[in-house]
Amino acid sequence: MHVYIRIADEIAAGIAAGEPGPGERIPSTRQIMAEYGVAMATATKVITHLRDQGLVRAKPGVGTVVAIGARPIGGGPDTDLVVRTAITIADAEGLTGLSMRRLAGELGIPTMAVYKHVADKEELVLLMMDKVMAANPPPPLLSPASDGWRACLEALARLQWSMYRRHTWLAQAVSFTRPLLAPHAMAHTEWAMRAMEGFDLEPGIQFRAAVTVANYVRGTAVNLEEEAQAVQETGISDVEWLDAQQQRFAAVLSTGRLPLMARFIAGPDKSFNLDILLEYGLQRLLDGLESAFERPAE
Repeated sequence: MHVYIRIADEIAAGIAAGEPGPGERIPSTRQIMAEYGVAMATATKVITHLRDQGLVRAKPGVGTVVAIGARPIGGGPDTDLVVRTAITIADAEGLTGLSMRRLAGELGIPTMAVYKHVADKEELVLLMMDKVMAANPPPPLLSPASDGWRACLEALARLQWSMYRRHTWLAQAVSFTRPLLAPHAMAHTEWAMRAMEGFDLEPGIQFRAAVTVANYVRGTAVNLEEEAQAVQETGISDVEWLDAQQQRFAAVLSTGRLPLMARFIAGPDKSFNLDILLEYGLQRLLDGLESAFERPAE
């Protein structure tokens, strides 16, 4: 660890304990030089590091003082507020817009104070995902016995789609190759597996079927954040973008090399969006599972 970071951490610990408090002066560069036996350049780096963390600010005529937002221990946010604030940022700016510094700034606390609540960004995203899932439990009023397995899986898929619609970053956070162990997310999988209990399937088949449906919804939803980012960067919606491409589409289709595409574009039903794609694919996927479940054992 660099010497200036070690010194800055010591001063930051004092600020967290309220010594000095908000608005009060911290040691000057000369005082840091004398107390720690370091050069002016190192002492200057200490002050700069504390300023970058949002712990201190320059006050004309006074010197460097503790920032008002640097709260003492016990006065900061709880973990739930940290997670809720992170979700709000990600909803507006995506996961790429979420950083520990950005989160700390929104909360009005030093960046290092965030690490009292989460070990790193991966744990933060895990808590964010689990909180969203906790707020959207599997449909409580449906049961395989009365409504059938297909209605249950269909309702769960649409619930997950609605979550991805509201939280476009969520699809980027969910992984089926390196899954984050979020209890409430795992409860979705458990509920889907329970919906298939009536077919006396092996647990492996139940699990793969449940994850296949969830992965289909998630795979379609990945496009939502990309669409949201494109809108932020260009200020143009996907519908407006497609309208602007009409001449290019016409030029490509006029070559005669894509007759089926041309017939679709010229037809009466050429509507297409992610909701339509999700619904069409979901029904075909459930058709396939239904055929597999009801096929007699060989």
